[in-house]
Amino acid sequence: MTKALVIQSSALNEGSNTRYLTAKLIERLGRDEQLEVTSRDLAAEPLPHLDESLLGAFFTPDEQRTPEQRAAVATSDRLVAELQAHDVLVIAAPMYNFGVPSTLKAYLDHIARAGITFKYTEQGPVGLVEGKKAYIVAATGGVHAGTPRDFVAPYLRTFLGFIGIDNVEVIQAEGMSMSDQKETSIGLALEAIERI
Repeated sequence: MTKALVIQSSALNEGSNTRYLTAKLIERLGRDEQLEVTSRDLAAEPLPHLDESLLGAFFTPDEQRTPEQRAAVATSDRLVAELQAHDVLVIAAPMYNFGVPSTLKAYLDHIARAGITFKYTEQGPVGLVEGKKAYIVAATGGVHAGTPRDFVAPYLRTFLGFIGIDNVEVIQAEGMSMSDQKETSIGLALEAIERI
């Protein structure tokens, strides 16, 4: 059995392109093998953003943390354990104002943990999250792939590589706010999903 963790970040429930395409991707992956899916909806249950107390807790050795610091780090610890317990990671990421939703950025900030999901060595950073496959399901209102405005999939691919996930596939749907392109782009994304 393959365990898949799906991270939803669209603020929309109805009419969300990333939610629709992610459902199709999970359906496709489930055809090849038995799939156990865990979903985390960051719009429905947003995580706290980094602040001084949380960063301080991250950088304090566990044995020196106060009870408040342990409580602050507990959410991050659960998220890292959840990620480590799954074989496949699916990140559904719409582009909001040229970047990922702030809820998704908060999630990434919680799972980027020095000494836990990555470490620094004399040769540079090394990711510690190994043996995972990741899919990025990205949707944009305009057409940005391959341009200097392409900040979603490249950013997520870089982040995932930093923590050790190099086996990444991108499903991209562009022009979602352009009536003449949306249908074609969704169709191309669905074709890409079928080719997996």
